[in-house]
Amino acid sequence: MKVKAYIINAFAKTVEGGNPAGVVVNANSLSENDMKKIAGILGLSETAFVMKSDIADYRVRFFTPTEEVDLCGHATIAAFSTLLSEDYIKRGNYTQETKAGVLNVEVMADSSIMMNQTKPGFYEAVEKQEIADSLNISVNDMNEKLPAQIVSTGLRDIIVPIRSMEVLNGIKPDFEKVSEISKKYNTIGYHLFALDSLYDSNAHCRNLAPLYGIPEESATGTSNGALACYLLKYDQLKPEHAKNMVFEQGYSMNMPSEIMVSLSVENNEIYEVKVGGKALNLSRIEVEI
Repeated sequence: MKVKAYIINAFAKTVEGGNPAGVVVNANSLSENDMKKIAGILGLSETAFVMKSDIADYRVRFFTPTEEVDLCGHATIAAFSTLLSEDYIKRGNYTQETKAGVLNVEVMADSSIMMNQTKPGFYEAVEKQEIADSLNISVNDMNEKLPAQIVSTGLRDIIVPIRSMEVLNGIKPDFEKVSEISKKYNTIGYHLFALDSLYDSNAHCRNLAPLYGIPEESATGTSNGALACYLLKYDQLKPEHAKNMVFEQGYSMNMPSEIMVSLSVENNEIYEVKVGGKALNLSRIEVEI
């Protein structure tokens, strides 16, 4: 059986940048095993499968090359950008049914996509020495004022504060140890960040998810949504600036990416999290399974 698929770079700052995701737009007839096969053949960090839904405009399932995940920010951006490019949808508001719940997606006038994530959950702090050992750095290379903590706006990540962008980009992780720690704490992986940046962004980031077959990812929506909430919680961000946040990622991989985050805050409580960006460089392929 041949299946039509798309590849598009989500959160791209340049044509070469962003995070490539696979998209299959008519996936109603595919079995879970078919989806796993297609995701494995495409070999991208995530592939989104779009199908009919009884409770939303679309149902979307997300697969890494090895596992299904509840939600994926960059693959959502990829899926709705593809639907827009192929004239399935127009600009406006839509809903997607995911394993993390029914979430809103807005297709903006400039063709960028903003997706709602779940309200933040803040979980246990992780011993910094344990994290440092897995990254082949010292605890002194981490930001002493901020904790390494598990945060989720749909997926659990360990948010790891690094002292500077220079230290961050020099890190050579022990991916086996990163996988072990990710499994131990039931997280997708690590989201590393430094507060200095190249383009006056809120943070410069790297994302590691070797447990899910992704040693490093060039742009991650859910992780940056969680990071934005973390920065607000730990007073690294003023509530009045929370509507327009920008995060840099992918520069360590020569894949420049830009992720936009908007938090709605009232009485110091976050009641809405939106993550978005643009997708570029759409290509069409056929996959045989």
